[in-house]
Amino acid sequence: MSHRRPALLMLGLLTLAPLALARVPSPSPRVPEQVSNVAWAADMAAFAAADKVAPPPRGGIEFIGSSSFRMWDSLAADFAGQPVFNRGFGGSEVRDSTWYAGQIVIPYAPCKVFLYAGDNDLNSGRSAVQVRDDVVAFVQRVHRDLPKTRVEYVSIKPSPSRAHLMPAINEANTLVKAALARLPNTGFTDIYTPMLGADGQPDRALFREDMLHMTPAGYAIWTRALAPKVTCD
Repeated sequence: MSHRRPALLMLGLLTLAPLALARVPSPSPRVPEQVSNVAWAADMAAFAAADKVAPPPRGGIEFIGSSSFRMWDSLAADFAGQPVFNRGFGGSEVRDSTWYAGQIVIPYAPCKVFLYAGDNDLNSGRSAVQVRDDVVAFVQRVHRDLPKTRVEYVSIKPSPSRAHLMPAINEANTLVKAALARLPNTGFTDIYTPMLGADGQPDRALFREDMLHMTPAGYAIWTRALAPKVTCD
């Protein structure tokens, strides 16, 4: 009997092993080696599902970046007649758009990509220099596969809730503008200046109660600033 017990024990362990393995959860993706932020998985899944139902026009005009783009519900109406589509997500940073460019930029082969990000980056502690370098990295990622696609950067806006960041925002905008001036197929649009009041401070009338996201009046300023560029010509 003493010889049979280890054998029976081993048989039991082998029988239970597949069940034990089945209960082991798969490891979370590593940040940033596998994903920029696991929080964006749902957004990417939603984009993929939307693409199956109604894919964006190939060669269209893409808007990608953080919530200021994501919440631009009137985008199609504001640029009526232009093949615009929105791929803004969450409270993303520049690096997130770079990471997911292979999923939500390259497959569409847009004629132009408008990027708005940098606001959350500075708020999370990244420096103006890092924001500039991240924007350049985004341009390089897009141009690696789509050298003819023009990348247009929309400057960081002056939000009342982040007025303490205005010196860093000004520095980042200045650095990004200078860097893009040296790169092919890029552009820069200043929406910071027209969103200031007569006192040089953020115009609170352009923002929602959170003093971070914009009202239709804020988007009207963006529309006027970007309209001459929202074209594939």
